[in-house]
Amino acid sequence: MAVSPASISIPAELRPADGRFGSGPSKVRPEAVRALESRAVDYMGTSHRRTGVRSVVGRLRAAMTELFGIGDGWEVVLGNGGSTGFWDAAAFSLIERRAQHLTFGEFSEKFSAVTAAAPHLVDPIVITAPYGSHPVPEPADPADVDVYALTHNETSTGVCMPLVQPQLSPSRQGDAPSLVMVDATSAAGAMTWDPTDVDCYYFAPQKAFAADGGLFIALCSPATIERIERIDAGGRYKPATLDLAIAARNSRQDQTYNTPALATILLTLETAEWMLDGGGLGWAASRSAASSGTVYGWAAAREFASPFVTDPAMRSPVVCTIDFEGVSADDIAAALRANDIVDTEGYRKLGRNQLRIAAFPAIDPADAEALTACIDYIIERL
Repeated sequence: MAVSPASISIPAELRPADGRFGSGPSKVRPEAVRALESRAVDYMGTSHRRTGVRSVVGRLRAAMTELFGIGDGWEVVLGNGGSTGFWDAAAFSLIERRAQHLTFGEFSEKFSAVTAAAPHLVDPIVITAPYGSHPVPEPADPADVDVYALTHNETSTGVCMPLVQPQLSPSRQGDAPSLVMVDATSAAGAMTWDPTDVDCYYFAPQKAFAADGGLFIALCSPATIERIERIDAGGRYKPATLDLAIAARNSRQDQTYNTPALATILLTLETAEWMLDGGGLGWAASRSAASSGTVYGWAAAREFASPFVTDPAMRSPVVCTIDFEGVSADDIAAALRANDIVDTEGYRKLGRNQLRIAAFPAIDPADAEALTACIDYIIERL
């Protein structure tokens, strides 16, 4: 008789101290929640246009500037709506005529659908790679493509890509450069990058920053700010909530255009300052690399498991997608969930016999190692 996954009880000594391995929303550090509780009276439920909240937003913008090492002229722009909201805002405020999109998973595909549907833009150029790999940008005439839309890490498939500034031919080097926009929602705070290769690096904080959703944070180069202001001056219609010129002006005053989720802002700040206290972006990225390295190494050593992404250079250090053979990944996830180890299920639209395991900085690498021992224990009993 088959064993019910929910009936498997994992010994307490094998279990991770914290069983949250979701790829977003992700584990929120208990220390950050306690910090939020301590501000229940003087911060929560107060005006976002007054000193109590604006001082926290100011600290958050300063922490992002320091953590990512962005230079003079760069701005930290905040607004409501998360990364999906930022896609709509970019279609109104950043793309002048046409974007080139690299798509290799559901989230990168969604942004290309936004610009394809925008009636004021030319249909985008979309370069697609099979799930499990990533494409590369193709240099184009800046008069034809004014934005390259890249994704640092595809949360749906567990593929990461290097960030590069597409190189024009020598005969085109004097042309005004196109902007490189990077969706960094599951990478920001957990993967290193060079601001000289990027113009706009944007993300929502419910993944590596161990916060809640509903906010976008965009690190904008001087060229990006110039583009936002130029489009604004040109009179293009933009809904106020999707107007990045309004978002930039409000951010300079340490506020958002409309009321933000104050809890999200404080939780994000707590994680950003925790990363800085630990040693900065390199330290945070090393925690993710340690956890994901454990998971990939474990999978490679098992006959019943293998990393979905076959090229090690493309394997995400923050979202591990692991295929299984001869055993149901859904049963494994169900048994884990019955033991308070949660959100390891495979991505619903990928449709593989797979677990998806987050390795964000807030996850203790020792817990990632304990997770692999728990999976071994389960498989022995299924």
